[in-house]
Amino acid sequence: MERLTGIGVSPGVVLGRAVVLTQRTEVMRFPIPPDRVEREVAALTRAQADSRQQLLDIRGRLDQGRGSELAALFDAQLLMLDDPMLVGRAEQIIRTERVNAAWAVHRAYEELYHVFMSMEDPYLRERENDVADVAGRLRLNLRHGAKGPKELLSQIDGPSVLIADELTASVAAQLDWSRVQAFATDAGSRTYHTAILARSLKVPAIVGLHDASIRIAAGTPVILDGTTGELIVAPSADQIDEAHRRASRPRKRGLSSAESGPVSTTDGVRIRLEANIELLEDLPFLNEHGAEGVGLYRSEFMLSGKSIEAATEDKQYALYRSLIEQVAPRPVTIRTFDLDERQFGPTHGPERRRTRPGLRGLRLGLANPEVLRTQLRALVRASAHGPLRIMFPFVTAVEEVREARALLSVAMRDLGVDASGRIKVGAMIEVPSAALAADLLAPHVDFFTIGTNDLIQFCLAVDRTDDRVSDLYEPLHPAVLRLIRQVRRAAARQKIPVSLCGEMASDPALVGLLVGLGLTEFSMTPGAIPIVRQVIQELSAADARKLAGHALLLPTAAEIEQYLFDALAASAVQRSPSP
Repeated sequence: MERLTGIGVSPGVVLGRAVVLTQRTEVMRFPIPPDRVEREVAALTRAQADSRQQLLDIRGRLDQGRGSELAALFDAQLLMLDDPMLVGRAEQIIRTERVNAAWAVHRAYEELYHVFMSMEDPYLRERENDVADVAGRLRLNLRHGAKGPKELLSQIDGPSVLIADELTASVAAQLDWSRVQAFATDAGSRTYHTAILARSLKVPAIVGLHDASIRIAAGTPVILDGTTGELIVAPSADQIDEAHRRASRPRKRGLSSAESGPVSTTDGVRIRLEANIELLEDLPFLNEHGAEGVGLYRSEFMLSGKSIEAATEDKQYALYRSLIEQVAPRPVTIRTFDLDERQFGPTHGPERRRTRPGLRGLRLGLANPEVLRTQLRALVRASAHGPLRIMFPFVTAVEEVREARALLSVAMRDLGVDASGRIKVGAMIEVPSAALAADLLAPHVDFFTIGTNDLIQFCLAVDRTDDRVSDLYEPLHPAVLRLIRQVRRAAARQKIPVSLCGEMASDPALVGLLVGLGLTEFSMTPGAIPIVRQVIQELSAADARKLAGHALLLPTAAEIEQYLFDALAASAVQRSPSP
């Protein structure tokens, strides 16, 4: 038995088994029952086979092109993929520790990392990068079946307590609180954003435990007391009995994910909630969480592990048709391939996207018109089966939209189809040039979608994957908020709809601010919709406008953040029942 003490931020006592989420490595570890061991091993074997084929494809294309001298580099990765110290060790961890495959791969990689780092030869130490690439590829292929905390936690039996190094409000919004009945984090304080959200949802929580995510093994029974801030690890039978006596009766947490249909603020402003998806396997979550359509389908995910040539017109048409038919009569927004130039060459797949500007998105499509024309032909054919919106990514200027629409017109003409009346065409606003010229772009499109993840990065010159500057990635930076407002105003003047997608959309702590900025359409991961819906139903748009108006006057992101969460905390107190 071990007793850890942190800061109790949301009251209540919960007994459950620990599920450990390590956000910094994007890997969750959780225990699996004996009858799931073979399924996890089989998933690992499939990921190994997929990874091998991907590496062989890359090597083959390099061997035939100008990069033939680089092809041998991938021989080393193929050898590592078959080395028993990686996949073999991961299988051993699955069987002996009974944990999920993604975590077993991460554990095996960490062991190899320490071996390489102990070597004196600098060349050999640098080979650790190859091991990291192979392990990352394995984890990516494992994630295709369950990509996020929501999907992973759906596989867990019984009530659980989430132990995380950190837990953002946007990730918390995706969790199934009928399975995760409480949480504890290494980081945080009483004013921690997710702590405020926990109090609002009446989910017992502790923050500020420092190293609990390292010290607690997945599957260990724990007792969490959100009032005292105590977390008891591996409690005794007497402590378990006492916890049962102290635990309050189950309370309704959050909103039933089965609720669907239109949602409005308390003063009648209609808000539209749609879903971002990557695979057709995600579609059941639309109905489960009440999405009003697909606000973003990332078409490039069909290329993961495949060459661009494999995405023939007929294959794309079949996929788009299936997607549209399953979602109809709700609309589907399909984003054309958002790739960079490396994904047309040796290293392809959405995991390789660069976060700095370059030949990417619509620019790359226009530079390779046959690829874009093939996709547009498939989309035009699929539009006959339900409401379709085509969205061009990484738009930077009016001439790009004009050229893309011209290609779309050519595709219709070649097919002998006039789909201009049924297909809506939009631009994704994710670089400052597009946001600043939104009034010039608006007459040339039918809708805007603000992609906040990239917009923030390019606006603030910050790469979230670079530890040296990732802490400067700040959604509440005054410049970001002003760009969002400017795009919304440009759309309003042209009378075209504008939606917002990205992590900001799924962060329930930011929804009030975004509604206050005039946004009424959001697209997010499906699991985030129920909590965002609840926030909106308890939100006054008039109050939100006042909130946003004051926030826009503040000079720093820190001051905006403090003001926003003070308001959220005050709102949570007002909604709490009297003792």
